[in-house]
Amino acid sequence: MPDSTFQVCHVPGDDRLADAHAVRRAVFIEEQNVSESEEMDDKDSEADHIVVYDQNEDRPAGTARLRTPEQGVGKAERVAVLPEYRGQGLGTRLMTLLEREASGKGCSRMVLHAQTEVQEFYERLGYTVTSEEFLEAGITHVEMKKPLE
Repeated sequence: MPDSTFQVCHVPGDDRLADAHAVRRAVFIEEQNVSESEEMDDKDSEADHIVVYDQNEDRPAGTARLRTPEQGVGKAERVAVLPEYRGQGLGTRLMTLLEREASGKGCSRMVLHAQTEVQEFYERLGYTVTSEEFLEAGITHVEMKKPLE
């Protein structure tokens, strides 16, 4: 779908959060077999959410959320792009927006738990591994961090 036009929306409002959940359900629950109870946790209410929409198809294409678990630290979570939209730069766009949002909240660094399968994606964005591999939701992850400017 190289001719798609994308729109980014920050999520206030139940309809947009439902769209974020729809992408997360498709990617994490259906595609990766993460349990619904693990994916749909109680942290959505304390997070800022971003949804990227394919305007040509009038549907959500990707999502991510940002939490600040401690002062000065932004945590990227639930970064997901639907399979048919991968390879179009949406993941990079989502991460850039999360980093900008975190900077605006006074954060000096970002952290995340990356699935090892996509670790190189985050490394290309300037993240470095700060942990040994560990299991989260039955999937191998590493913790990563990046200083913010």
